[in-house]
Amino acid sequence: MDLFNAMNTSSSGLSAERTRMNLIASNLANANTTRTPEGGPYKRKDAVFAATPVIDGFGRALAGAGSRELREVRVADIVEDQGQPRMQYDPSHPDANQQGYVAMPNVNVVEEMADMITATRVYEANVMAAQAAKNMALKTLELSK
Repeated sequence: MDLFNAMNTSSSGLSAERTRMNLIASNLANANTTRTPEGGPYKRKDAVFAATPVIDGFGRALAGAGSRELREVRVADIVEDQGQPRMQYDPSHPDANQQGYVAMPNVNVVEEMADMITATRVYEANVMAAQAAKNMALKTLELSK
């Protein structure tokens, strides 16, 4: 694996985790949104990641990549949670039904915060991997002096 492949792999992870973090922020911001343009309460969104092969050079592409194929991560899809909305009793709410219950988003704030911590840690790990690749390249250049 050369410097550029290491940087590309880390960069793909950074991009994917940034998307995940944006979705988590959106979920938290809409945790109490009971009315959306589509109708009904906000539905939690989540990113689906996929590993995609990396072809690192013309020679490797011709040789057929082998069993040690490098992979990058990408966001394959953004899906809405299909779970039922949480029903909360609040007869004074403008969106309350005949029984006084309001359909609230299916966003669990504790789960979103745990996901945010995980996304932050993975983001930091990708930054550290990119820095390590850069430092190794710099050390290699220093050896040739």
